[in-house]
Amino acid sequence: MAQGTVKAFRMQLKPGFEAEYKKRHDEIWPELSQLLKEAGVTEYYIFLDEATLALFAFQKLAPGETTASLPALPIMKKWWDHMADMMDVNPDNSPIAIPCPEVFRL
Repeated sequence: MAQGTVKAFRMQLKPGFEAEYKKRHDEIWPELSQLLKEAGVTEYYIFLDEATLALFAFQKLAPGETTASLPALPIMKKWWDHMADMMDVNPDNSPIAIPCPEVFRL
């Protein structure tokens, strides 16, 4: 069975938004969730380092899938706008996402 791709990246949460960030993700829009699945995202985790407010994200993509088309989609841009008040973002409100290269796998 072919294995898909794993993507990991770090983002930064602003102080005081820990609970609201979790709440908004607990209430993720069904159309966004569906869009991610259609893009081949089979698993998506975000972890919070409470000491530094760093967010560590981990995505598993189905074989041959990529999330490259997502930034151009209106629902993705709407989500970024919705989340921009609580994260470090780029001028287009996309989160500043710093890739984390794989250094070990078991």
